[in-house]
This record gives sequence, C-alpha cells and structure tokens, in this order.
Amino acid sequence: MNRIAEITASLPSAPAAFLAWLEFQKGASEATVQAYALDILEFETYLHSVGASLEHPSEITRQMVQGFSASLFRKNLARSSTARKLSALRSLFRHLLRLHKIESDPCAGVRNPKQDQRHPAMLNVDQAFALLEDHSPPEDTSKDIFHLRDMALLELLYGSGLRISEALGLNVNDIRQGATHIIVMGKGSKQRQVPLSDTCLAALARWISARSEVPPAHGERALFLGRRGKRLDRRQAARILEEKAVSSGIAQHVSPHDLRHSFATHLLEGGADLRAVQELLGHSRISTTQRYTHLDLAALSRIYDSAHPLAGDEEKKGKS
Repeated sequence: MNRIAEITASLPSAPAAFLAWLEFQKGASEATVQAYALDILEFETYLHSVGASLEHPSEITRQMVQGFSASLFRKNLARSSTARKLSALRSLFRHLLRLHKIESDPCAGVRNPKQDQRHPAMLNVDQAFALLEDHSPPEDTSKDIFHLRDMALLELLYGSGLRISEALGLNVNDIRQGATHIIVMGKGSKQRQVPLSDTCLAALARWISARSEVPPAHGERALFLGRRGKRLDRRQAARILEEKAVSSGIAQHVSPHDLRHSFATHLLEGGADLRAVQELLGHSRISTTQRYTHLDLAALSRIYDSAHPLAGDEEKKGKS
C-alpha cells in the first residue's frame, strides 16, 4: 500500500473520493495528492476534537474551519503552510459543492493568514559554481558512478531550473541524443520545453553512459537511479545536495528548490526578460515569477547600463 492509499484509508468516503478524483481525473501529481491528503487528515483529526467529522460534510461550519486555522496559528505553523492547508480544504469543499454533497461552502469568508514578504533562499553565483565544481578523483570506482549521477542532477537543477519533482520524474529516454532541450511535465500536467546548457548535456551524457552499470529494478526507466536500481526519491536527492554543499564549503543549508531560485535570480540579474523566465520555470502566473526580482543595486545598474539607450558612456549616448 502506497502512502496516499494509506492516508486515504483513514479518511471518510467523501474526502477519499475527492482525492481519487484529484489524482485520476484532474491529473494532479503524486506529491500534490499526498500533501492534500495529509492536510485533510489533519483537519479530520481536528474535527474529531470538536465532535465533528467529514463523514458528514454538510455539518461542517465556517466556525470549524476558522477554529482549525486558529489551532494552526497556536502551533506557530508558518503562514505559508497554514495557507496551503486552507487551500486544500477549499478545493475539497468546492468539489463537494459541485457534486451537491453540501449546500454551502464552509471555507467561504475564511481568510488566509497574511503572508510574510520573504524572498526565496538562493545561492550567489560563486556558491553555485563551487557547488557544481567536480571534485571526483580521476580513477573510476563504483562510487564514481553515483558521483556522475549527482553531478548530472545538480547541473539539471541549477542549469535548467527544474523542480525537483520534474527532474526526478524524468525517464532515461527523455534525454535524446543530440537534442539541446528536454520536454518536462510540470504542475497540472503542463508540458514545456527547457533548454540544456553544454555543461549539463555533458554531465547527463557521462551519467547515462555509467547508468548501464547500475542494474535497474524490473521495468525501471528512471533517469536517476538509486543504489538499488529504483527511481531516486526527493529525500535522497536532498541528502545528495546537502552533502555536496558541505563538501563545497557552503555554510548555509541548500535545498533543491534553492537551486531553482538561484537559476531564476541569476537569469534576471543577467538581464533576462521576466516573461522568458516565467516560461522557463513553468509558472502559470507572472506574479509567481516576480518573487525572484529581488535584484541588488549593482545588478540593476549593470542591466540599466547595458539596456537603456541613454545609459553608459558618452560614446553610446552620442550614437543615440
């Protein structure tokens, strides 16, 4: 029994059916369905404490949803996490409303907590280069095989800005010989083309050549394999990155998503168009991409000098 099925088995029929619809009809990713399942299970646990249950969804009131939100606040949960949990409940009750299982939405009028305006964590360019520097020994050993895998994964995350779920979801036949881009399945089952740098292509080629030495589990087509031949998971990838950060002398904690943030910010600092970065990241809304526009004054000055016709030296101005 997988994790989603395990959680669903603990839920009443209405939310269990919603999760099945979310996964099999709407095509949500496994990570999204699992997150929704955990959030709804947490709400069901809270409902039990106040004598209610999603077994009878029509009896759930706005006061119960507000009480759940207040309980999360008392736990000092991050505001973004509280907002995500409330979003899961909104999706559930909107679904039940469409099916006429309830007459009104108990989430209506319940506000999300005000978000902190924090910028995403990121590496500077020197740190990113240090992380991607290859410290492997010249001899080929069994450990070097997985070192090649790790370097290919890091090049893909920073060089192309993929979500960790997108990178780990790739199959070996997604990397076509001679191609300079890959087609990625993003959120909401939306496909996009992502270019690959020369260094990333070289790292992928080295790993794919070495991958044949790792016996894959039966029928396993994953690009990135673990030592047992199964698809690499998020926890393993996070550990790989953390160990590489430590060996590269980077003091701060580095997550796979930090590399995606760094990819976007470094592109914008180099003068890339915001809409182009939005397309590369697979964001449906430009406002999501705008979170990465925290450029420092020096970066803004460089972009201004290179892009504006009246900026820069006198010779440039004289030609305008």
